[in-house]
Amino acid sequence: MTADTPAPAAAPTAMAASVSSDAPRAPRELPPAADRGRRLRLRVAIVLGAVLLLVVGLVVGRVTTPVTSTPGTLSAEAGFARDMQVHHQQAIDMALIIRDQTTDPEIRQLAYDIATSQGQQAGQMFAWLNLWKLPQRSPVPAMTWMTLPTLDQSQAEHGMNMSSVAATDAAIAASPTMPGMASQTDLARLQTLTGVDAEKLFLTLMIAHHRGGVEMADALVARSTNPDVVALANTIITAQTSEITYMQQLLAARS
Repeated sequence: MTADTPAPAAAPTAMAASVSSDAPRAPRELPPAADRGRRLRLRVAIVLGAVLLLVVGLVVGRVTTPVTSTPGTLSAEAGFARDMQVHHQQAIDMALIIRDQTTDPEIRQLAYDIATSQGQQAGQMFAWLNLWKLPQRSPVPAMTWMTLPTLDQSQAEHGMNMSSVAATDAAIAASPTMPGMASQTDLARLQTLTGVDAEKLFLTLMIAHHRGGVEMADALVARSTNPDVVALANTIITAQTSEITYMQQLLAARS
């Protein structure tokens, strides 16, 4: 090699190679198609998880929720719904009469409360019979349902075969009177009175009427497991028991 010949370039040293290998690498980007596929799989997994939770919830709900059968036309529930509508209607009639016969604010407010609450409950029972696809008119005499055995069978010996009882006019006329119902004579007399005399008769009749309503509601609770009907019956028991106490106080103040 002559002095004028340039020396060959030196080969990279091991240190340079090491430094080059340790340098940070740029993150490898997924192809657009692969990225979309990953997001799609994630969405599918979320949807499937939500569906699974929904199915589990429905299954658990069906297992834990009691199934309520539709009452039949001869059931205690149907008989209660029919007869209590009639019972409530008389209470509404008496409440409307007394509002015309007195100016006392307490009596008028009580009458308004009775008319509105029992009107709403009567409408609810009317709707039940429609929902159950049952006739509003009973195929058996009124109050027959109260002869059915109780849930604990404590009154089973007083039961009767209702399928053999026809709702003829004679049978209805001979059926037991609904507890607490005022006579037509009492209602006619109430319409002839005014002031304190009308208030006293109204309170006397309505106390008896409420006691009869509580008796009917108690009879239903003893014979039914239908949650909606039992709930309404218990509401009637609570509300009318409270109103009886209040009306006794009003009556005592007028004696």
